[in-house]
Amino acid sequence: MTSDPLRLTVLGSATPHATVDNPCSGYLVSHGTTRLWVDAGSGTLAQLQRHVRLDEVDAIWISHLHADHSADLLTTYYAVLFANVRFDAPIPLYGPPGIADRLARFLTNTSTRSPVESAFAVHELHDGHQASVGGLTLTTRAVEHGIPAFAVRVEAEGRSLVYSGDTAPCANLTRLAEGCDALLCEAESSRAPADGPQVHHTPEDTGDTAEAAGARRLLVTHVGPALTPAEAVRRASARFRGPVDYAAPGTTFSIA
Repeated sequence: MTSDPLRLTVLGSATPHATVDNPCSGYLVSHGTTRLWVDAGSGTLAQLQRHVRLDEVDAIWISHLHADHSADLLTTYYAVLFANVRFDAPIPLYGPPGIADRLARFLTNTSTRSPVESAFAVHELHDGHQASVGGLTLTTRAVEHGIPAFAVRVEAEGRSLVYSGDTAPCANLTRLAEGCDALLCEAESSRAPADGPQVHHTPEDTGDTAEAAGARRLLVTHVGPALTPAEAVRRASARFRGPVDYAAPGTTFSIA
């Protein structure tokens, strides 16, 4: 009997804002009947609905609270509470500490706090957080982005996908990605900053992280405006011996 594949669908990967053909960061991870929405950047709610209804999403996981990874939670709130789709319970939402109050501040128009918890069952992430979503197991590690930020390892039936979120190269990400079937890793920066802390990967860093982790496959995402996707893939490929692809919006990858 053949088991269900683990699939990754790229809803968008643009930074720092959505473009005409690429929403901001967002991904749909699916396995069997389980659907996990990973990051909810601007424009991703619309793209999500090309693949599933919002009431078919089992949980949402947010890497950090920069708008290009989380802004569509605001419109999702309205969709859950006021659209013509019935939800039996709030959607489980895994995100950085303070995510509920952050959403409430954006959503309120009065002195009364918006009832964020009526739309989302909020679970705050921490380093080493673990959760089960349908047939998926999620392991979260803290990464280095200058604000609370996380990477996640998603596993199902022996297959594994690791998503970096936004981060500088760091030991936690490398350890999380050890032996994974696919590493979905950002390559935002054309070069490391001359002054100040590094908060993103360069393409070379992306290849180095995948190589050090022993990942079987590298998917380059979140390519910054100073790079083209082809350039990012070429530069990452010089450091990683396995196959390298660009996480183009609308693409579905089977993780095997």
